[in-house]
Amino acid sequence: MTEQLELVEIEAIKQLKARYFRLMDTKQWDEFKLVFTPDAVIDVSDDAGQKHGHVHGRDLIAQSIEKAVGPAFTAHHGHMPEIRLTGANEATGIWAMFDYVEFSPAPNRRGLKGYGHYHEKYAKIDDIWHIQFMKLARLRVDPLA
Repeated sequence: MTEQLELVEIEAIKQLKARYFRLMDTKQWDEFKLVFTPDAVIDVSDDAGQKHGHVHGRDLIAQSIEKAVGPAFTAHHGHMPEIRLTGANEATGIWAMFDYVEFSPAPNRRGLKGYGHYHEKYAKIDDIWHIQFMKLARLRVDPLA
């Protein structure tokens, strides 16, 4: 693969991740699920390794994320991606992230500001990149007061 083609593929993966954040924050769940492969997996273990488990399949992933943050105001940011093509239709990525999640507004504000990294695998299906695996590793969580 030429360097120029690699850059085109990496940019397509960046656009995929931008779409992931936008669709989640704007609560467009039908479109949101399409950023994942049909057989995608997310690791929902917490940072201490508790609550081991995985959510399988894009429909269940979208439902799980909608249940977790659907009613909340959210703003997600992904930064400084480290994307590596591992095959013609496969790639891995690590994204620094920040999220703001507000479950209830002032004066009784509840929610969090979080910092960490997304660890992901991607698959290209019919010339479109999708998230195949995702794990969010949080470095810090600050509660909203």
